[in-house]
Amino acid sequence: MLKNANLLVLSHQYYSFIKDQVEEISAHFRHVDVLVRYKPIAEISSFLPVEGLKRHRKRSVIVLAGVPENVRVIPVPLYYLPTDSGYKRLGKKHYRAVRRMIAKHDIQPDLAHAHFTWSAGYAGARLREETGIPFVLTAHGYDIYDLPFRDAEWRENIKYVLDRADEVITVSASNLKCVRELGTEKPVHVIPNGVNLKLFYPRESGECRRVLGLPTDRKIVLAVGRLAEIKGQRYLVEAVGQLVSYRHDVICYIVGGGELRKRLDRQVREAGLQDYVKLAGARPYHEIPLWMSACDLFALSSLRESFGVAQVEALACGKPVVATYNGGSESIVTSEDYGYLVEAANPGALCGKMLVALDREWKREHLLNHALRFSWKEVTKRIIDIYESLLDQGGEPGRER
Repeated sequence: MLKNANLLVLSHQYYSFIKDQVEEISAHFRHVDVLVRYKPIAEISSFLPVEGLKRHRKRSVIVLAGVPENVRVIPVPLYYLPTDSGYKRLGKKHYRAVRRMIAKHDIQPDLAHAHFTWSAGYAGARLREETGIPFVLTAHGYDIYDLPFRDAEWRENIKYVLDRADEVITVSASNLKCVRELGTEKPVHVIPNGVNLKLFYPRESGECRRVLGLPTDRKIVLAVGRLAEIKGQRYLVEAVGQLVSYRHDVICYIVGGGELRKRLDRQVREAGLQDYVKLAGARPYHEIPLWMSACDLFALSSLRESFGVAQVEALACGKPVVATYNGGSESIVTSEDYGYLVEAANPGALCGKMLVALDREWKREHLLNHALRFSWKEVTKRIIDIYESLLDQGGEPGRER
C-alpha cells in the first residue's frame, strides 16, 4: 500500500537520525517531501549536512548528494525571537508556512510525520485537524521532557499536539513517562533512534588515528556532543583529572561545539590537564566514525538524554561505553557486556568505571551484535507498521502528483 502513497515529513533539521530515518523509509513510498524549518539569518548548514549541499533557487529545494530520487528536501524559512514567548508563538507561524509550501510545491500527502512536538508537531496537528491527513508524531527529547513542564501554557500547547496525533512515537522509556504524565490517551510507541551502519562500523584503529593526527601510544577516551550544561562535560573533565592520577597513558578528546567552549577550556587549563583533555571542536558528521574507531572507550556524561544515539554509533564501531543514568542511556547500555552506567554529576564514579573499562578485554562481537538491534533497517520496520495501519484505516492512498 505504501508504494502508492506520498509521505510528508515536518522537521527542524535534516541530518543524522532524521536524515537516516527518512532515507530508509523512502524506499517504501512513492514520494517523500521533507519540510525543514530554519532561521534564514542562520547558516543553512546548521540544519543540513555540509557535504554535497547546493541550493536549487527556482524551486527553493535543497539538493543533497546521495539522497534518494523520490525525496525532496524543502526549507521552510521562519523568523522568531529567541525568547520563550517568541518560541511559543512559533507554532502558528510554522503551520502557515507549511501550508504555503504545500501549495507552492504541489505537495499531496497521504500521511504526515512530524519530528519534535514543537513547532513541527504543532504544524502537523493543525494539518491533521484541517485536512484529515493521518498524523504521526515523534517526541524526541527536550520537546517532551522539558517544554510541557515549564508552565501551564507550554503544557497546554504540547498536550494539544499529542491529542491530535493518530499515533505517538517517543525514543525512550523515560520519555514515555513524560508523555503519560501529560494525560494523552493516544497510542504511544517507544521506538529508539537508529544507527547508520553504512557509516558506523569497525575500522582499523591505527589508521583512523593516523588520519586524524591522534597519538598511537595513548588510551583514548572519546566524548561527542554539543558543549552544553546538560551534557555534563565539566564532570567528564573532572573525572579525567582523577583518572590521570592512576594512569598517565590516557587522553580524552571532546568533540563538539557550543556555548561552554571557553568555560571548559578554562577548566582544563586551571586543572593543568592540557596534556590529557583536548577540545577538538565541532567536526563534520562524516568524520565522526573515524573518531569512534580511533578511541578505546566512549564516554557520555550527560545529566539528561532522550536517547543518546552517539552511544549506539560507538557500539557499532566495536567500542564500549561508560555513560550516566540520564533517562536515555538506560535503554542502550542494558548489560555490562556493552559498558557501564554511573550516577550523573559524579566524577568519582565516572572515573572508577572508566578505569575498569580501559583495563577490561571486551568481546567485540557482543558490542556489534547489540548495535545491530538499533540498525535503521530494524527500527523502521516498526514505523512502517504504524504507517500501514493508519493507511489501512483511511482507505487506499495514491493521488496523482
